[in-house]
Amino acid sequence: MSAVRRTRVTERMWKIHRWLYQLSGGRIGGRLGDLSVLLLTTKGRKSGEPRTVALNYLVDEGTYVVFASHAGEDRDPPWWLNLRDAGEGDVQIGTRRFHVRARAAEGEARTRLYERVKKIDPAYAVYEQRTKREIAVVILTQAA
Repeated sequence: MSAVRRTRVTERMWKIHRWLYQLSGGRIGGRLGDLSVLLLTTKGRKSGEPRTVALNYLVDEGTYVVFASHAGEDRDPPWWLNLRDAGEGDVQIGTRRFHVRARAAEGEARTRLYERVKKIDPAYAVYEQRTKREIAVVILTQAA
């Protein structure tokens, strides 16, 4: 897919995508381009209210990996700040729902995973070039 910028139009499209995914019980919206999509629900760090976002993901060694690209903006996405603070959240992949623990990938693991997503979707290389921050690569492990 081509690299997008955060605009009112893209924000609305993302909301519609998330809404269709939720409304269909995960039967619609599970892919976007060459990447699979999950829904991540975190607790708002200020409001305490549940916040749900649709995110591209990879599977790596039995974990799910998401990328806090925020379309290359110079600030972290709110979902990542919420998840980082809470350390846990809930995921829906298709019709499956489960609780996850989260941690940021570091060092060689982060590099390997980010290179992998860039090969699948070159937009992630553009997002990396747009920002001065290091884009967090987040590993989600299903909680027992």
